[in-house]
Amino acid sequence: MESGAAPKPLKAYTAPLFAGALAGLSVDVALYPLDTLKTRLQSQQGFNKAGGFRGVYKGLLTVATSSMPTSSLFFVSYETSKTLLQPLVAPQYTPVVHMFSACIGEVLACVIRVPTEIAKQRKQTYVGSEKRSSIRILVEAYKAEGFRKGVYRGFFSTVARDLPFSFIELPIWELLKSYVKDHNDGQINGLQSALCGSIAGGFAAAVTTPLDLAKTRIMLAEDYAATRKLKIKPILTSIYLESGVRGLFAGVTPRMTAFMMGGFVFFGVYDDSKRMLEAYLSR
Repeated sequence: MESGAAPKPLKAYTAPLFAGALAGLSVDVALYPLDTLKTRLQSQQGFNKAGGFRGVYKGLLTVATSSMPTSSLFFVSYETSKTLLQPLVAPQYTPVVHMFSACIGEVLACVIRVPTEIAKQRKQTYVGSEKRSSIRILVEAYKAEGFRKGVYRGFFSTVARDLPFSFIELPIWELLKSYVKDHNDGQINGLQSALCGSIAGGFAAAVTTPLDLAKTRIMLAEDYAATRKLKIKPILTSIYLESGVRGLFAGVTPRMTAFMMGGFVFFGVYDDSKRMLEAYLSR
């Protein structure tokens, strides 16, 4: 812990639990319209037919109510893994600990994230007049395709997208924070942490855009059984043959912009709130 005396075991999870929830809620609510535009740019039906600039807050409630447990689960897993693994390795292998811990956090977070993404993205690209709740969308997906191919459609493609993302983002964030601390008498404030998160998030988002594109196409497909292309490699191959490298990076600008802004909010809020909670709990 960075401040005060070490809290009791149960309290050690309290700070990342609540700080993660607050960070997740803050970034999702603030940047949701950019995510909607990115999803529509990546939609196979095309940007305008998927809704264009209309209703960019469709699905916000679903995300807002699920981002808190998702982010909490991620950070509790991440911080716990770091705490357990760090004493087992030499200091020069610390980035490997961050990578592995981030991977554990992402896999667990995807258990909540994937059904949420299914409901959210179908709301974002739905242009009919009839209102569809998130629960109804997931029930319809379950009835049509079952649990694995319906509610958890795209689970492995989401994991395949998010693991590389966190594998890149978290170690860069931690590395940048260490650099700041080394040049600032071991101290770092919320703004500095937020800027480190912005750089890390933007870079990771740009690199993993093709994986995000494949995941979006898989989740938006209406009939899983009708096509054999609902796997990452065939989808990316098809997109490349149709549109080249530029097609593989469809939506990269709003995605990168969103994650730079998101990294700033997410990591800034997380570090500040975690620091305050730890100080309070250590009294």
